[in-house]
Amino acid sequence: MSRRIWDIPGGIHPPENKQQSSRNAIRPAAIPAHLVVPVQQHIGAPAKPLVQVGDRVLKGQKIGEATGFVSLPVHAPTSGVVEAIEQHAVQHPSQIDSLCITIKTDGEDRWTERQPLADYREHTKKEVLECIRNAGIAGMGGAGFPTVVKLGVKADAQIEQLILNAVECEPYITADDRLIQERADEVVAGLQIMAWLVEPKEILIGIEDNKPQAIEALRNACAGLSKENGTNIDVLVVPTKYPSGGEKQLIQILTGKEVRSGGLPADVGVICQNTGTAYAVKRAIIDGEPLISRITTLTGDAIEQKGNYEVLLGTPVADLLQQAGLQKDKLHRLVMGGPMMGFTIHDPGVPVVKTTNCLLVATEQEFPDPAPEQPCIRCASCAQACPVNLLPQQLYWFAKAKEFGKAEHFNLFDCIECGACSYVCPSSIPLVQYYRFAKGAIRQQQQEVHKADRARERFEARKARIEREEQEKELKRQERAKAAAAKQAAKKEAPATTTSTATAPSANSGAAPAAPAATDAAPVADELAKLQTAAASTLKRYKDAQKALETAERSGSEHIDALRAKVEQLKTKADAAKDAFLAAKAAEKSAPESSVAEATATASHSDDPMEALKQSSAADFNAYKEAEAALAAAEAAGNAAEVETLRVRVTELKARSDASKAAMKEARAKQKEDIQAKNAGHDPVKAAKLEVAKTGVLLKKARKALEAAQASGEGDIAALTAAAQEAEAAAASAEDAVKKLEGVQ
Repeated sequence: MSRRIWDIPGGIHPPENKQQSSRNAIRPAAIPAHLVVPVQQHIGAPAKPLVQVGDRVLKGQKIGEATGFVSLPVHAPTSGVVEAIEQHAVQHPSQIDSLCITIKTDGEDRWTERQPLADYREHTKKEVLECIRNAGIAGMGGAGFPTVVKLGVKADAQIEQLILNAVECEPYITADDRLIQERADEVVAGLQIMAWLVEPKEILIGIEDNKPQAIEALRNACAGLSKENGTNIDVLVVPTKYPSGGEKQLIQILTGKEVRSGGLPADVGVICQNTGTAYAVKRAIIDGEPLISRITTLTGDAIEQKGNYEVLLGTPVADLLQQAGLQKDKLHRLVMGGPMMGFTIHDPGVPVVKTTNCLLVATEQEFPDPAPEQPCIRCASCAQACPVNLLPQQLYWFAKAKEFGKAEHFNLFDCIECGACSYVCPSSIPLVQYYRFAKGAIRQQQQEVHKADRARERFEARKARIEREEQEKELKRQERAKAAAAKQAAKKEAPATTTSTATAPSANSGAAPAAPAATDAAPVADELAKLQTAAASTLKRYKDAQKALETAERSGSEHIDALRAKVEQLKTKADAAKDAFLAAKAAEKSAPESSVAEATATASHSDDPMEALKQSSAADFNAYKEAEAALAAAEAAGNAAEVETLRVRVTELKARSDASKAAMKEARAKQKEDIQAKNAGHDPVKAAKLEVAKTGVLLKKARKALEAAQASGEGDIAALTAAAQEAEAAAASAEDAVKKLEGVQ
């Protein structure tokens, strides 16, 4: 039973011109004197050079490290010495320069140590995928998308079809055709490795009916593999039609599925890979060889030796053309790719890269200059030829009028730039060039918007940081004020307690003076606005960091780990700021802890002021611990309302307990000083030494305050410097006094 083959809308049948290069076997290209290896030969982030000028490298050695998820390493195509790492012209429609590593070859072609996974099924899928990534394999038939990203499907994703794209519908190009004819077994072996990784329900090979020898070679290679791992490999012959080799078009032809606008093949359960990619996967896994060469078609009437060459990546195009017998007097245009989707190369010094499938060296008769553009006659031929069901005429008007928003609304980015519309246009309008111009302008606008957003985010982050620092300073000032008030209250309370003890009647009389109640907790209502601002600011920074992390993951940034840590840190801060705000908000409704006041009043009846402070501090600490235990019980019970109230009380009681401890510590220090002064009263030397100790402590504090101000850049540094100098002079004077007294005695 034959399998159904669907049709695609539009399409054209341009002259194939494949016989010029398909009749000869693949020939190895010579090693040039210099190789120019771009660090970016794929979609995504460029690789980071691992070598320096003067380093000696071996064939297959990694010379550039991937810098993100959508990124790939690059390798030395042969042995030699790194001669330069600099900007160099590369194959690109815009004729831009890119960072390249230039290697002066030594002609020895010495390999580095290879580590193949011959029996890959004994390894984990993660190890095999990592091997494919380290080999630097990208799609070799289109835009150069990293192969490992396509193959790294999620565990719960179900891939229904794995498709090998062997269509090669572009005129002139025969690289995949000859590769299949000569190395079909290796291509199928690479396809089996990919099938083992993604576990599809079926494996399909799509190939056009104009390649009879390649079709036979594929069928022979698959004959002994009728069924393996529960999947069949079906070789499906499709009618010759351009652009049936487009990824989405081939999926529709073989399965009838249509990938939605802006979607990916994986969305419909399909993975599509190129013939050269499958061959590269086999070489990487079975042979341990990274992607350092590829099959490239050299064709056109301006060269003598047309055919397919196995070329080292980084080989200058000029060297390759010289090997193929370039006739400079006949050369009219040098095109990278085919005549439909290729682009003109103006500098023959550009290197061959992973996506260089063809070099078309055309004469003027073969590839004449385009006719002058004429006005559009609204014939709709372009719409009939479009394989994506777009409206090329409308897109042309929008692009020409620079109405990029409308062009994007009409699905401009669904255009695959196949050139079918330009080919059939009777007015010779270069429609694809207009679309490329519009796409580039839209991308530039998006980049400008992104830069503006980043600048705004940085400004808002700076503003929030300044506000946060001001809030922290204000909180510290309030805490210092509370601590000072608590100390002052403790100092006032201690003499009052002593006086009342001296005049109070005996305990048997039953009369006792009433003690003043403990000072109330400072209100938190006036801090609500500041805490709310802090909570909103930290939440905004956390959300911005999340967006930055998502953007970094999509673009493959090298700072993903740092961004993830930053997101976690900001989340913790945002939660803490939110809790602080809620606690302050609930504090407005909370009443003072009566048990603490009662305990403090009871403690004030003690005959010993220190004992009174000790009992008061113990009462505050016990009340704080009781509230903390009640909070834990409420959290365990899931009582949200009670939890919020108790959190406020815990915060309040902890502050009160800390203030009591500080007051007791201050009182103990004062008591110690009084005892030392009393003991030294009858001994002038001891009194002078005590003064030395006091001035030494003051000098140490003054120096510490000055150093802190100098480190932070805050505070009145001049005043602190003067205070430190005064303390130093006082300390020196006290020491001189001790020396004089000791000399007198």
